[in-house]
Amino acid sequence: MDMDEDMARLQEEQQSRARAAWVPGAVIVGAGPSGLAAAACLAARGVPATVLEMSDSLASTWRHRTYDRLTLHLPKRFCELPLLPFPRGYPAYPSKDQFVSYLESYAAAAGVAPRFGCRVEEAAFDAGAGAWAVRVRLAGGSGELLLARWLVVATGENAVPRVPDLPGAPRFAGRVLHTCDYKSGEEFAGKKVLVVGCGNSGMEVSLDLCLHGATPSLVVRNTVHVLPREMLGLSTFGIAMALLKLLPVQVVDRILLAAARLTLGDTGKLGLRRPKTGPIELKNLTGRTPVLDVGTLGHIKTGKIKVVGAVKEVTQRGVRFADGKEEQFDAIIQATGYRSNVPSWLKDGGDVFTREGMPKIPFPDGWKGKNGLYTVGFSQRGLLGASADALNIARDIHSQWKDMMSRPGNNIGLQCNNNAV
Repeated sequence: MDMDEDMARLQEEQQSRARAAWVPGAVIVGAGPSGLAAAACLAARGVPATVLEMSDSLASTWRHRTYDRLTLHLPKRFCELPLLPFPRGYPAYPSKDQFVSYLESYAAAAGVAPRFGCRVEEAAFDAGAGAWAVRVRLAGGSGELLLARWLVVATGENAVPRVPDLPGAPRFAGRVLHTCDYKSGEEFAGKKVLVVGCGNSGMEVSLDLCLHGATPSLVVRNTVHVLPREMLGLSTFGIAMALLKLLPVQVVDRILLAAARLTLGDTGKLGLRRPKTGPIELKNLTGRTPVLDVGTLGHIKTGKIKVVGAVKEVTQRGVRFADGKEEQFDAIIQATGYRSNVPSWLKDGGDVFTREGMPKIPFPDGWKGKNGLYTVGFSQRGLLGASADALNIARDIHSQWKDMMSRPGNNIGLQCNNNAV
């Protein structure tokens, strides 16, 4: 019986493979900045790529799941993708709409046309075909099986919202939402709002609420590094990058923290205690990004934004904190970040990804796995890291592509078709 089942399964796999559509070059999953960068770098080397995107547009996270006041946290020179700079007229910190426009121009210039409405349900390496089998669900409900020699995972670190359980939240009479659904503080004018999470998003949403007449309270459960976005008119990040070329990380951290104290004062007195590990070293070790202050700290100092401790439970009208105090709120906004969705669909990524869908090997060496698997946008180094990964991936795949094309009498398309039958 077991042998019959194995034979039936083998026949089914062979029939499925025979019906599969071979894709020349690489399949790239995700049409955000990382996926577009990988596709553009491959195109520049003459390697075809098919970009699959489950939403109806490129850069869907930037377009649909970010708040209105969002700008790039770093100067534009650190956020450009390979091969195309930002337009000259853009400000130092482009807005989200400007960034989306840049990505549209980037895709058009590179000739990258993603297939929208294609949700990848499963991707696994097919040893028999010597390729990646990618099962796709189309917008209309039909399915499709694609086979490709190379698979580039570009869904990124921030694919799906991270929504931790707040005890008692179902009985809360007000609104509870994640920052992916937050657009502007205008709809919260005159209301008391609890913001859970003190990263860059939590800080900026608190500021936006304050500027629109709301009364925000910011939950700070752990230590956090807050740095000024600029020092003496220069980008703090830019200064750090320049210093790291000359000095060890620990020395640069001490310089940054000394300058931050002079600029911002003692943040610990405001309820924002700093970690013992410096900001850059902590980023390298854990991926935790320091907060770049864009004005929030000033409102915390004046009391317009209140810093509170951990939440114990949500009540019908508000929150009970870990210290036993209770306070009423009209809404709760969870600025708790995002997580990878890779474990839900990638079946053979064990040498590259952890169970949480994050890279096992730290930057700059985590972009390549086995059997033609690549990853871009998981470096925890932002757009700079994604650009570096995209260039490495294109260089590596191109070398294999050239080798395949140079074999006497070889044709990539014919080779694929022969493998499939």
